[in-house]
Amino acid sequence: MAGWALGQAGLKTKTRKGLAALILGANMPDIDVFFGAFPWEPLAMHRGFTHSLVGGVPVLPPLLAGLLLLLDRWQVARGATFKSGLAMRPAWLLALCYLGALTHPLLDLLTTYSVQLLSPFSGAWFHADGLFIIDLWLWLLLGGAIFWSKRRERRGEEWRRPVQGAIAIALAYISFNLAITQQAKAAARDWAGGRPMDAVFASPPPVRFWQRDLVWRERDCYRRSSFEPVAGIGRVAECEPTRLDHPSVREAILRDPVLQAFLRWSILPQADVLHTRCAIRVVIGDARYGRGGSSRLGRGSVLPTGAPGC
Repeated sequence: MAGWALGQAGLKTKTRKGLAALILGANMPDIDVFFGAFPWEPLAMHRGFTHSLVGGVPVLPPLLAGLLLLLDRWQVARGATFKSGLAMRPAWLLALCYLGALTHPLLDLLTTYSVQLLSPFSGAWFHADGLFIIDLWLWLLLGGAIFWSKRRERRGEEWRRPVQGAIAIALAYISFNLAITQQAKAAARDWAGGRPMDAVFASPPPVRFWQRDLVWRERDCYRRSSFEPVAGIGRVAECEPTRLDHPSVREAILRDPVLQAFLRWSILPQADVLHTRCAIRVVIGDARYGRGGSSRLGRGSVLPTGAPGC
């Protein structure tokens, strides 16, 4: 949607295949979901090297531009005609590939899912917590503006301004959300006083963008609360233990490479230990997405108890 909006705002007229460069460039960093050489299963964990401002973002756009140029030359050799009537401008094509690619990690940065902007030189995760991962209001705003712009274009009317205005509104909306997030995190720090706290996340819910679900680490446990700009911080829950120091959890991590990989991805890992007569099930989730083993992205491992008859 970001690449399409930029193109429909007028950039697609800079060169033939300009719109393709923007849309494909904006989606290109997600190519990592097709490869397994990452800290966790690719459909559940990505946003590493291909999303990095010192890794994939500088490297991938020339490859995309080269493929589009080859496609264009093949079409020209076959006598194809182009509806846009535009000339092929390789420098502009490369610039639009870069612009599209750059929008991807910057938009990913706005979610709590986080992104490794400095991979492979650093495994640090960066997050701004400004948007829900699929923000309904941005989709409606940009989608509606693109639809309106395309209709005006087909009628031969001025078509750039609707999307240019929508992009301006979107930037203002993102800035407003980032300000709310900073207020929420400041309120959590004020509540904590002098107690140590780190890894503070302020997640926007799917529709009520002005609210925040807070979670942060306090030594070896996590606290949760909520925030609204007018009401302020809500009730702060009792500290939930990480349980990572539980003997069964430590043993499961040593034995299971899947859990080891999960922990390389997880920022707020939290474990549950479930005992039966014959087995101990260890489930590790991420406190950003639920409590302990009930986390939506959790992974589990089973340890045999060695009890008689098992």
